[in-house]
Amino acid sequence: MEYRKLGNSDLIVSTVSFGCMSLGNDDASNTSLLKLALDAGINYFDTADIYQNGYNEETVGRAFKSMRSKIILATKAGNRPRQDGGLDWDASKKYILQAVEKSLVRLQTDYIDLYQLHGGTIQDPIDETIEAFELLKQQGKIRAYGISSIRPNVIREYIKRSNIASVMMQYSLLDRRPEEECLDLLHQNNISVLARGSVAKGLLLGKTPEPFLNYTSLQVSNAAEAIKSIAGTTRIPASAAIQYVLYHPAVASAVVGIRTQQQLQESVAAATSPPLTMSEINLLKNAMEPNRYEQHR
Repeated sequence: MEYRKLGNSDLIVSTVSFGCMSLGNDDASNTSLLKLALDAGINYFDTADIYQNGYNEETVGRAFKSMRSKIILATKAGNRPRQDGGLDWDASKKYILQAVEKSLVRLQTDYIDLYQLHGGTIQDPIDETIEAFELLKQQGKIRAYGISSIRPNVIREYIKRSNIASVMMQYSLLDRRPEEECLDLLHQNNISVLARGSVAKGLLLGKTPEPFLNYTSLQVSNAAEAIKSIAGTTRIPASAAIQYVLYHPAVASAVVGIRTQQQLQESVAAATSPPLTMSEINLLKNAMEPNRYEQHR
């Protein structure tokens, strides 16, 4: 397993990491899968306070309670639950300081390695949000902070105003929007990308094609064929899809949703397979026209 430094922090994360949203509702099965991932070299585990109404944090916390120092634990906040089951966006300092305390309890830990704003808009009180994260760092309750966002206008503001270590964003051969501006800009500012959706819901791995973002089913099929061709006989398709994402130096880790042992094995194989060559990267890029962010530019 390869490891990379996460932006301006002292966190070192595995190049493939565990997106915990994929976990089920059985503690024993979750614990088994999470510990197998750790044994395989995955050390970054990413959850959020709203996943399964908090149960996701709880099951991850129980699994790693006795080995907390061995993992990099990340969670998110900013979506305030309503009594009717809905969510209200709340990036206020007051709410973030309340939310972190509840996450610490559910995760059974006294610190969070990476605390992320789970979204964000240009209308947010951004300076106030940053104040909350900086205060939590000073208090030792978090080691680093970042945002989860696919909005370039929001990302630019956090680059200018904050000390974020990372931005989580969707990035794959079928979602090359980050390539237009964000990846290079973040890399120039020593901020890492945590890439989610690197296999595009399985569409790059041979799942029945369907429209994705602005691409037709035929274009999606062509992308999957390009991945399959690059994988050849020496790699599995997941390796080619994930190594495409890991090629850009801004990307620290591909955050993969893992539900089964087979998916875990494929994810580890992808992380440990040889990097793609520049020629292979160009072949994949030439397989289809890149897309761009149309909103929040």
